[in-house]
Amino acid sequence: MPSSEEKHRHVRSFVRREGRITQSQQRALSELLPRYGLALDGILDLDAIFGRSAPRTLEIGFGNGASLATMAAQAPEQDFLGIEVHRPGVGHLLQDIERQALSNLRVICADAVEVLQQHIPPSSLDRVLLFFPDPWPKKRHHKRRILQASFVELIRERLKPGGHFHMATDWQEYAEQMLEVMDNSAGFTNSAGRGQYAVKPDYRPETKFERRGLKLGHGVWDLVFVRD
Repeated sequence: MPSSEEKHRHVRSFVRREGRITQSQQRALSELLPRYGLALDGILDLDAIFGRSAPRTLEIGFGNGASLATMAAQAPEQDFLGIEVHRPGVGHLLQDIERQALSNLRVICADAVEVLQQHIPPSSLDRVLLFFPDPWPKKRHHKRRILQASFVELIRERLKPGGHFHMATDWQEYAEQMLEVMDNSAGFTNSAGRGQYAVKPDYRPETKFERRGLKLGHGVWDLVFVRD
């Protein structure tokens, strides 16, 4: 019989496929993560971490971090947090932070759900980004998709009133599920109108992967919801 802890353990939306870590990424993890990464010990004091009070954006699952670094560089008056479990991607972003001297970006290498539950203060974020999450295309794996009602409620609690939850996917069936879940989530309003997808905001950079897909005729769907 499963233990009580096992019964209440959330289904993870990721599998750790580390791949090969380059020497430069390993160097970044060893030398730069202590400087630009956040140690998780209780609720994070974001004003103390950034040394100011400013609009704050959290990206969940930033991949190699190129888009997040671009957004941080283009908006120095804002603060950015990124969460990613895959260490090669974390190492890549740390190198970008060092190369561009980004003082407004910090990195967390951990499970996003646990970070949101245990370390992000309520009503502390102005924007949450979820770009191109794993679609888990097989029906039996849909339970692993991160965009579930319980996750949406967790995001709502961490956003300030008027804050934005911005999602994007290149998987149409997942986009349809996202739209259905969000349109039926209390405490959010679809910025494009119920049942509608948003026009891609200018602040979201196109990724190399996305551009390649668009050239092949693949679609991309953006959803932007506002916390009531």
